[in-house]
Amino acid sequence: MNIGGHRGLVVAAVIGALIGMTGCQQTATRATAHTAPSGTGTITGMAGAAGGSGAACVFVKPDGAEKFGHVGWGFRLPGTGRWVYGAVENPSGKLYTPPGGDIGAWHTEGSYDRMLSDMSTDAHYPGESEHPYSRYRCTKSRTYDVPAARAMITAVESRGFLVGVDPETGRLTSRDCLDATYDVLKSYRTRRLPYAPALSVPNVWVESLWGWSDKKLTPR
Repeated sequence: MNIGGHRGLVVAAVIGALIGMTGCQQTATRATAHTAPSGTGTITGMAGAAGGSGAACVFVKPDGAEKFGHVGWGFRLPGTGRWVYGAVENPSGKLYTPPGGDIGAWHTEGSYDRMLSDMSTDAHYPGESEHPYSRYRCTKSRTYDVPAARAMITAVESRGFLVGVDPETGRLTSRDCLDATYDVLKSYRTRRLPYAPALSVPNVWVESLWGWSDKKLTPR
């Protein structure tokens, strides 16, 4: 298997499977991204059509996955005031689910207020949620590509879930909640979206969203 010098990560992934970690399945030895202080100012105009501009949000469960974090996503349909939002929840807690398997993926469409309400209560979580989304970060984006983002949603919902060694390629990689969030928002062409390498820790990556708003999300 092509796993290079990452044997410790593989062992950690196996241990994670044995102890039954839940959520996005991040392990304590996952590679981290370089971070710097992020903006916490309010970005206004998220709810309305805002002249047809794009916008994107990242929703965070800081206590998810053994406190390594869990994330979901949302993007605005320019000129409509409506949003598409969703997540890969992985309620089974498995480190690997093959393509086509049940990974708790969902997405829906609604107003900005409806999106915040749904995410704050885990309205679409497949089962009983232990850690609702409690933080969200948003940004406006002059660039956007809704068809590409919709196509990526279909892709991430059908490609399975993985944190560890890919049984098909023998490579150490991931296809988890952060990968889904990043891939959807990248396809949307979100501005100021930092790179999320495979096996990144959600709670670390979220801090690299420079210039994005940063707000607490409470049930509504």
